[in-house]
Amino acid sequence: MKKSSSGQADQAIERVLELSADAQITRRKTPKDSPAFHSLTGATAAYGKTLALLTALQRRQEFYTIIAQYELSGRIAAAS
Repeated sequence: MKKSSSGQADQAIERVLELSADAQITRRKTPKDSPAFHSLTGATAAYGKTLALLTALQRRQEFYTIIAQYELSGRIAAAS
């Protein structure tokens, strides 16, 4: 189940990167000071915040996976 969770996080991060790139490309083609330009600027900033959150959650999950493996090996060693 942990690998599935990690895979979903990877997919979400990849999708947000794609959306962010698309927004930035569109923004470069949009006239400055137009409502669309400012909207795309806000969207790009939101994608950045979303990426920060997703990567932090992914690192946290990886940390808990490492801790769980360490605790399991400690229990096995204690039982031996």
